[in-house]
Amino acid sequence: MEAAMVDNNVDFDQRIRRLNKKHEALSRGYTARMRKDGLIELKPRRGGGRMPLRALVLLCGAVLAFKAFLLASLGPDSYDARLSRLAEGTPVEQAGAWVMQADPASLFLAEQIGPILR
Repeated sequence: MEAAMVDNNVDFDQRIRRLNKKHEALSRGYTARMRKDGLIELKPRRGGGRMPLRALVLLCGAVLAFKAFLLASLGPDSYDARLSRLAEGTPVEQAGAWVMQADPASLFLAEQIGPILR
């Protein structure tokens, strides 16, 4: 008799764990769908933990625009001098210098916005 009661408690605990896991998933967002019999099913949205592609593209575009603005306003010689000083600094500054180094896209944008800034 006691073994059956232990099994019931284990089954109950597993069901509670499963329900809590589903509730946590639904709290991050869900989609509702009505089945043919009229029952509404809630399904959790997938992939909520990833950084969206759109945000990553916007971040890269903002960095590119910032680099182009600095290149256009400072000029290539002054920009390179500042980057070389930055590259001699701490590891974080060196990483910043690597990200901010002039590339063909930022040079092209700097040429396009240079006349507007002057």
